[in-house]
Amino acid sequence: MEQFILTQNVRIDLDDRSYGIDIGSCLLAGLADHKALPAGTGALVVTNDTVQPLYGAQLTAELARRYPAVHTVVLPDGEEYKTWEALQRIFDELLGQACDRKVVLFALGGGVIGDMTGFAAACYMRGVPFVQVPTTLLAQVDSSVGGKTAINHPLGKNMIGAFYQPRLVVCDLETLDTLPARELAAGLAEVIKYGPIADMELFAWLEQNMDGLLARERGALAHAVRRSCEIKAAVVGADEREAGLRAILNFGHTFGHAIEAGMGYGVWLHGEGVAAGMVMAAELSLRLGMVDAAFVARLRALIERAGLPVRGPVIDAQDNAGRYLELMRVDKKAEAGEIRFVLIDGPGKAVMRPAPDALVREVIDACCAA
Repeated sequence: MEQFILTQNVRIDLDDRSYGIDIGSCLLAGLADHKALPAGTGALVVTNDTVQPLYGAQLTAELARRYPAVHTVVLPDGEEYKTWEALQRIFDELLGQACDRKVVLFALGGGVIGDMTGFAAACYMRGVPFVQVPTTLLAQVDSSVGGKTAINHPLGKNMIGAFYQPRLVVCDLETLDTLPARELAAGLAEVIKYGPIADMELFAWLEQNMDGLLARERGALAHAVRRSCEIKAAVVGADEREAGLRAILNFGHTFGHAIEAGMGYGVWLHGEGVAAGMVMAAELSLRLGMVDAAFVARLRALIERAGLPVRGPVIDAQDNAGRYLELMRVDKKAEAGEIRFVLIDGPGKAVMRPAPDALVREVIDACCAA
């Protein structure tokens, strides 16, 4: 693999809750000496049974140089385990080890681990510090940044959670070397998302560098992670609790979350749902006269190059569009049962607005697999 040693930093500006995002190689080594690491009486590493054999021992050994006691809880890997039961195992470990309110939680894994660890940190003793150590591309460019924490409910994704910011995010690009190709592609969906909503220069860069990203070239990955974090940092800094602007980060997610819930959590990866969802949202934007067909085709082509689906699944053979609409009404952006979509109002600019059910049905019928 191409080497990339220089550490870059992106800052999330949230007054007394501000923190840094470190991006580089070999960041797990020497983490105990990081000046931004919270002081504490102990540490709890939350990870899953896929990541633990790869990086668990390295992180716990490193943290043992900093904290008097280091504990680990290993959860099953997969979106289908983002549940109350898995969350309870984190609390069981904290209470079983008599951890006090000066314990520091470390989320070592992808978006599921990061979301659950953050939610546990927000709840335990009404709030303890936590650090994000994302090991997937999707988590590095999106879910580890911004303080959204949650678990899933059978009726909706991420419906139970809290806004709770980490103290530090450490994106060690070396952890992406062990990421399965499907997971890498899923992460690229969240990178692609930033282009249509905020930065078409990034979109053009992705068109030119997709092969390098798929080959895991360090320099290309570093740029993609840094630019994604810069865009998200700017949006979160302006609208931490999603009162308005931050909702644009959910481009493709309204359709995508319906896919995940409708298919059963874990059948489609989050990024796969977002990818197909972006095509649907772009098609809806086209039919509302907000973008042209050339933009939709360009977006679809880039998503395909990343190895991602551009057609949604059929989740109900009897009334597929009806089932999508039913699931999307549970989305957090819905208001009084009215679905609000993140749409593209010209390349590089996103807006939120409702759309007629009849038109949404047409889009779903056109964009789902036969």
